[in-house]
Amino acid sequence: MARSKGSKIELTAYDDLFETDESRAEANLSKIREIPIAEIDEFPDHPFKVLMDEDMEQLVDSVRRSGVMTPATVRQKEDGRYELISGHRRKKACELAGLETLKCEIKELTRDEAIIVMVESNLQRTTILPSEKAFAYKMRLEAMDRQGQRVDLTSTPVVSKSRSNEELADRVGESREQIRRFIRLTELVPEILQMVDERQIAFRPAVEISYLSEEQQYTLLEAMGYNDATPSLAQAIKMKKFMQEGKLTDGVIQSIMQEEKPNQKQKPAFKDERITKLIPKSIPRGQETDFVVKALEFYNRHLQRQRGQER
Repeated sequence: MARSKGSKIELTAYDDLFETDESRAEANLSKIREIPIAEIDEFPDHPFKVLMDEDMEQLVDSVRRSGVMTPATVRQKEDGRYELISGHRRKKACELAGLETLKCEIKELTRDEAIIVMVESNLQRTTILPSEKAFAYKMRLEAMDRQGQRVDLTSTPVVSKSRSNEELADRVGESREQIRRFIRLTELVPEILQMVDERQIAFRPAVEISYLSEEQQYTLLEAMGYNDATPSLAQAIKMKKFMQEGKLTDGVIQSIMQEEKPNQKQKPAFKDERITKLIPKSIPRGQETDFVVKALEFYNRHLQRQRGQER
């Protein structure tokens, strides 16, 4: 049958001809656009800190000059607003630079998929605090367990929940035991966890301390302040053992913290320079308090004699 004059033949584009439904869906998953910062919400329980340091100052300067080079990653929420998945430092830099929008890549992700992307993107940082790793590993492992059949956004084989620890270990380059230790840090009270971040308490003792109850940890915190010392690994293990036996009292914690550690330099009895400069260097270390007490006794007797002569 002849075609009518002037009719057009619609040809399918070459790319469209061989494009699958899956590839078309994949192309629609990612969209890059400028989004008002006021419409972007922080990621719930985001474990990574945005520090106001020299690196942030350099990033702010770069954003002022050239804008955001690498888009942040967001997902759209049911209320139409956006949730920031990666790019918290970039968002803060834009705010400090006075920009009103942030270049973002919008991805269609479930809550657990978003957690996995958030953790993996932030673990690329050069410096990560122990507390950041602790909560990041915990969030990612819980998301993997909930997913059950999938451990990332690209794999399709069924992976049992029992292998989540192993999968996480392979992906982050840590042993399963080390990941377990990091996650234990989430059981520390905030004050002690901060001391771990600030390297005042070593990592392994902190892991053992995490088994203590909240009340016991705060008692330990007081004992550390009173003794001006932090627990060694041996002391932390000892406290954990007493706790497991139901014998870790306030007195036991104080007694353990008063123990002298091997190769520990004895700290001066007094910190006030007005006192220390009056103590002769010939006084043996550890006997400063006795010297000061005797000096005060002598001075008091002197005052009493003076009062007796004035009568």
